[in-house]
Amino acid sequence: GVCFSDLVGVTFFRLHESPEEEPHILLECDSGVLDAIQNHLKLYKIRRKVNIAPCLDLSLWAVVPGEGAGNIASSLAKCADQALVLTPDPRTEVMGWRLITKKGANLSEIIPGSHIGNIRDYHRHRYKQGIPEGVKDLPPGVALPLESNLAYMNGISFTKGCYIGQELTARTHHMGVIRKRLLPVHFSTPLPKDSIPEGAEILTESGKSAGKFRAGGDELGIALLRLANINEPLCLNIAGDKVKLTASIPEWWPKTAGK
Repeated sequence: GVCFSDLVGVTFFRLHESPEEEPHILLECDSGVLDAIQNHLKLYKIRRKVNIAPCLDLSLWAVVPGEGAGNIASSLAKCADQALVLTPDPRTEVMGWRLITKKGANLSEIIPGSHIGNIRDYHRHRYKQGIPEGVKDLPPGVALPLESNLAYMNGISFTKGCYIGQELTARTHHMGVIRKRLLPVHFSTPLPKDSIPEGAEILTESGKSAGKFRAGGDELGIALLRLANINEPLCLNIAGDKVKLTASIPEWWPKTAGK
């Protein structure tokens, strides 16, 4: 009743005072920017005696409940030595749980009756829900927090700070209008593999720009779209061929969203 996916391409950092003690913080990150994030963290630790080290001995799993999933938390207690962390995915309930284990742990022992899926299953699930993840979906220096729906996914605090871009983000949230958002999209035909340029233009029927493609596979993906255009016929221009697509507002969004 439960589908697991081993999230290849994800790395953890341990942050703690000394190598001998247990880590106080585990930080999940896209392994494609491992060095950049490590350098960024070291830049801001200043003189604090904090140790920052990649956790190459850990694996991250997505746990997506199926029918009859049962009480996952109670089954976890039976193999606590293999499962280090099991927590609801903080982004949204539809993404299930995040499970951290030691490398090589037996997942069927941790949660009996589970089915081990693959990374493609996981990406299909999150594309359907419009959930971005990693630097491909959220390009550094390009993706804006509110347009990327981070306020809907517990990714932004409006009561504490401070962080780069906080003033603009807070002002837009409280006073402004967000005209573009990341949305799940469904294509009329499966996408060709590895032939879509980064940030490919999505057009309306009249040829007006409606947004940009971010990531996807087969017939599913996510795109940054102008909310004013999402109910119009849209298409993605790929090497001269126009592939039709439809966008939708995810059900897990707040009911006042998408306006």
